[in-house]
Amino acid sequence: MAKERFILLSFDVEEFDMPLEYNQAINLSEQLKVGNDGMQKILPIINSENTPCTLFTTATYATHFPQQIKELSNVHEIASHTFYHSNFSNDHLLQSKLKLEEITGKPVTGLRMPRMRKVDMSEVKKAGYKYDSSINPTWLPGRYNNLHLPRTFYKDEEMLRLPASVSPQRIPLFWLSFKNFPYLFFKQLVLQTLKKDSYVCLYFHPWEFTDIEQYKLPAYTKKGSKQILLNKLIRLISDLKNEGEFITIQNYITKKALL
Repeated sequence: MAKERFILLSFDVEEFDMPLEYNQAINLSEQLKVGNDGMQKILPIINSENTPCTLFTTATYATHFPQQIKELSNVHEIASHTFYHSNFSNDHLLQSKLKLEEITGKPVTGLRMPRMRKVDMSEVKKAGYKYDSSINPTWLPGRYNNLHLPRTFYKDEEMLRLPASVSPQRIPLFWLSFKNFPYLFFKQLVLQTLKKDSYVCLYFHPWEFTDIEQYKLPAYTKKGSKQILLNKLIRLISDLKNEGEFITIQNYITKKALL
């Protein structure tokens, strides 16, 4: 019998605040508009048949688009991306969880920190989360060096951690790779990882699929935005449906009895 394989597709649903990192002013209203414009682009894709995914959502975004998030929770997993994308305190762990649960009427069990920043696992556990997906086990210059951490799920202070996938050679399979690598090369790395680990955890941002050319950001963050990238995502999902089952992270954890 063929080995079961799973695709854990996730999106960080957030206010588009990247320009702030590059000293470019952008108000909250515009951040939310760009984020929501991106959601409108990807909704037909992720709501297509057999494409459940995990949406790590800031409470700020959810409070501005509560009906959208509530409806999405009927098919997809809503997890926490903390309260705000631009600032953080440990209190936001519980506050964001409670706000998302209030909006969706469903338990929120997962966390991913904005920009994969470090967070104290004892605080995550205290806030009531069951898993954390805030690790990219690779080296990203200027951000983090996690080459010493496991590639696949592991326990840290009794908290289940499910890293974003990297290839066996530690090549990251995240949004920047997807934008900048040739499609067939990226797909080859995903399939290689899927074969070795029996699952892949991929993540993107809805705002990537909108027109962000006007912002003064590095070219590698804007490459292939709009319809080009959208078509690439459609192609990836179609190709991966032949290789495994799309499943939310929480359902994968339950299926594999990881807790």
